[in-house]
Amino acid sequence: MVLKAFILRLYPNKTQRNQIHVNFGCARFVWNQMLNMHIERYKNNKKAKFQGRYSMDVMLKALKIEYPWLKQAESTSLQRVNRDLDDAFQRFFNPDLQNGFPRFKSKKNTNQSYTSKFVNNNIRIVDEHHIKLPKLGLVYFKAGRILNGKIRAVTVRVNSRKQYQASILVESENQTFKKTKKSVGIDLGLKSLTVTSDGQKEDILKVDDRLNKQLRIWERKKSRRYENAKKAMAFDEHDKVLFPRTDLKQFPRYQQAVRTVAKLKKHIAERRRDNLHKLTTRLVKDYDTIAVENLSVKNMMKNHHLSASIANASWGTLISQLKYKCAWYGKRLIIIDPKNTSRICHECKQKNHGFDSLSQSEWLAAREWDCPNCHAHLDRDVNAAKNILAKGLETLA
Repeated sequence: MVLKAFILRLYPNKTQRNQIHVNFGCARFVWNQMLNMHIERYKNNKKAKFQGRYSMDVMLKALKIEYPWLKQAESTSLQRVNRDLDDAFQRFFNPDLQNGFPRFKSKKNTNQSYTSKFVNNNIRIVDEHHIKLPKLGLVYFKAGRILNGKIRAVTVRVNSRKQYQASILVESENQTFKKTKKSVGIDLGLKSLTVTSDGQKEDILKVDDRLNKQLRIWERKKSRRYENAKKAMAFDEHDKVLFPRTDLKQFPRYQQAVRTVAKLKKHIAERRRDNLHKLTTRLVKDYDTIAVENLSVKNMMKNHHLSASIANASWGTLISQLKYKCAWYGKRLIIIDPKNTSRICHECKQKNHGFDSLSQSEWLAAREWDCPNCHAHLDRDVNAAKNILAKGLETLA
């Protein structure tokens, strides 16, 4: 059995929208209260034992007594907040993950969500256009892809475009792809997104110039209209007008720019994500064993010359998709240390020390090289992919 999720676009009525936002607010409040408790507890006693999710569940009961309006929220969603905060702290404590300290959640964030647990059939697909959700009742959705299986949880979210979605987690039968008896090493890069050990290269998706141009234009409009709105509010305050404008929501042209920028960014992100899904599914279908390098994306993003290109490549998302798709379809994923995979000749296994004296820009420009030991002519990325595969297969020996 494996866990999979599918997303439905929801169309709640006014009453349901109000309840959804009550759930958002209560979940956000509990998160901030619990996080603040951990911070204050550490300040008072730095040797105090960390309070996990079960201790937080006990504190949640006291919180509901102190703040009775929390009972308006869907109850399992507040328990899920404790679980999510505990997971956030566990990732923070794990040095291998390099996650930052959990942050407080803001009401101003345009993306809000809460998660409800499946209990006593409180979540179910009623028909092809209605889903029953706790505290909401029957909510209309447009027809979409629905997975068969036992429902485990549902996450309701709203994005910056005021669109409501339900992400439904189901437990379904494990499906496997046909075995190919083939193995591959994959080198991740900025020129080519993936280069395989058998020489196949997948270029990074370049969002067409039209979308990029539109995004740049509207980001400039958004910035300009923001400054104009700030000036208008300052003038209203200075002139003591009868009904002064005090909120950016009172400026429709600025709000139009905000919505348009969000729409364009979402469209670009969806195209990138779709491209990655097609690529990773093809790799999992074609190979039984996949070896990839464990890149420290967070540290690499600190290089401001390359950060935009690294973000566009979405290496972390690609590896994440490979992880769960290999688990779903009965394939093997091996993640190895990338140290020296580009500098060692895959033919003779000798390191090219001539690269040690090169600057970063010179090293990035060296796409091909000749091995000084065995004189093999090597494509840098294909050579790295072959070394990655060899390292990965060594771990299985």
